[in-house]
Amino acid sequence: MKLLLPTLKTLLALATLISSSSLLAQNTIKIGEINSYKAQPAFLEPYKKGMELALEEINAPGSGYANKFELITRDDNANPGDAVRAAEELLSREKVDLLAGTFLSNIGLAVADFAKQRRVFFLASEPLTDKMVWQGGNRFTFRLRASTYMQVAMLIPEAVKLKKKRWAIVYPNYEYGQSAASTFKQLLKNAQPDVEFVGEQAPAFGKIDAGPVAQALADTKPDALFNVLFGADLTKFVREGNTRGLFEGREVVSLLTGEPEYLDALKDETPNGWIVTGYPWSNIETPEHKAFLSAYQKRHGDYPRLGSVVGYMTIKAIAEGVKKAKSAQTEALITSFKGLQFDSPFGKVTFRSEDHQSTMGAFVGKIKNDHGKGVMVDYRYMDGSRFQPSIDEIKKLRAPD
Repeated sequence: MKLLLPTLKTLLALATLISSSSLLAQNTIKIGEINSYKAQPAFLEPYKKGMELALEEINAPGSGYANKFELITRDDNANPGDAVRAAEELLSREKVDLLAGTFLSNIGLAVADFAKQRRVFFLASEPLTDKMVWQGGNRFTFRLRASTYMQVAMLIPEAVKLKKKRWAIVYPNYEYGQSAASTFKQLLKNAQPDVEFVGEQAPAFGKIDAGPVAQALADTKPDALFNVLFGADLTKFVREGNTRGLFEGREVVSLLTGEPEYLDALKDETPNGWIVTGYPWSNIETPEHKAFLSAYQKRHGDYPRLGSVVGYMTIKAIAEGVKKAKSAQTEALITSFKGLQFDSPFGKVTFRSEDHQSTMGAFVGKIKNDHGKGVMVDYRYMDGSRFQPSIDEIKKLRAPD
């Protein structure tokens, strides 16, 4: 039997193939993404769809990106310990280049601390607590979404216009809710010194006993309410508040309630006239949002929620950061993200060098029960850069990098 040896041409072709495969592997950026998918599906299922759309766009031929991007996701079970374990597994086993994601503020803070300890870049896409970039900020962590401070600051001028003296507050008793309630009291007191806070309810997140909470607020006889509840807690609270007449004759200012994730769940129980932050997806007429809306509906056959925008922007920001850095190395990404500007469905967004917070804004308006469906009306977009503390204030809040 004659032994057939490979020809020089065959060997060269094989070497080229191996070399090309190795180069492709080197050029693929692996994003390790952690989130509470099972616990918060209303926001995070659309969020994942937004990420998928962005990945398709940046990985498409002719996209202008030198690298391919791969997304590896893990569920954190809405538990900080599980989130940190997932982050460790993504780094050690999956060999991801950077970390991204998180939804709940306490989990975002846990992963940010992990990123600091492991010296790896982390883009916190959604957690809203101010500690992400101020008191608990670190040089490895950047945050995309407008913080509690920024969104509350957007609502304060509307709250002041109401000229109400006696306020009551309801919020979920964990980092996000505590941060939002504290900021609201501080900023409203600064703008309206004669204001009084006559009642406060802080039910455990995800475990609200809405009837007693609504009744306790009503018993304080407030002129107006500030609500920070969201998700299933919000739905239960609105139902009991409607039943008990809590909202009748009272103004309500409410964080996040205008997002379709939560309006969709309220349906025909949607109150009228609440002043909210949110996302009126169907009526935004800017070219950049129209392009996003068309692409999203074509890809998924559904309308976007705010989670869709946040997921899409998370991947786009990472791609632009890598492109600017010409690397996915941690130090290169940190340098790249300081002052990074990228295009989004809401227009240009910039990450501030001083605190690593983006200028992504939010829409402020009112909610309306439109034939059994909650919608936002009388809204306008508030650019996040207008509602951030000054650089001098940041220096007092945040340790130097």
